[in-house]
Amino acid sequence: MNKIALITGTRKGIGRGIAEHLLAKDWIIAGCSRRQADIAHKNYHHFCLDVSSEKAAMRMVRTVKKELGPIYALINNAGTASMNHLLLTPTQTCHAIFNTNVMGGFIFMRECAKVMTRQKIGRIINISSVAHPLNLAGEAVYASSKAAVESLTRIAAKELGPHGITVNAIGPTPIDTDLIRTIPKETMDALIQRQAIPRIGKIQDVTNCIDFLLREESEFVSGQTLYLGGIS
Repeated sequence: MNKIALITGTRKGIGRGIAEHLLAKDWIIAGCSRRQADIAHKNYHHFCLDVSSEKAAMRMVRTVKKELGPIYALINNAGTASMNHLLLTPTQTCHAIFNTNVMGGFIFMRECAKVMTRQKIGRIINISSVAHPLNLAGEAVYASSKAAVESLTRIAAKELGPHGITVNAIGPTPIDTDLIRTIPKETMDALIQRQAIPRIGKIQDVTNCIDFLLREESEFVSGQTLYLGGIS
């Protein structure tokens, strides 16, 4: 039987790459983004919504469970960023980043976990960033939002573990997506040099970790954040 994964932010970038990777492995994917996606696959189902909308998120989870079946995995990928000096960061930017990165992830974790607790099994994977452990200047709000995501990950792992649900996070290094294309080259080069493996990340680096965390044999791995590139 095909397993079902709900993935947020699948229109482009890392989310799209994860969706296409799992579709190639015969998963059924329920994806979402603010705009329509053009992933053409019989097992892909798209929902247009803002992940921070509680009503829309709840409606999506209910629809997926009713029409597709039990949700085995949630991959909280939807995210937004803005590179600004602390003194030049508008409050509106803070709200936008935290609403998507933290509130959106929290709502989907809560709603999917309700389904998973009845099944006594589930995998939740949150996408974080090396911006948090590296304390990147110019990304105070974004890095703080990812710190919150990692805290949610650790606490949710404790609360959901007794129900057979694992909760982990992956912290990618910069990957060539729209999220980093506005960052100056010299800034990006300096960041990459702080990695033990000094290269830009690839989607395959992320999907490799996804495969590991989704395995049934990974039932004893929870509450962890796996940073890529050799960050310490």
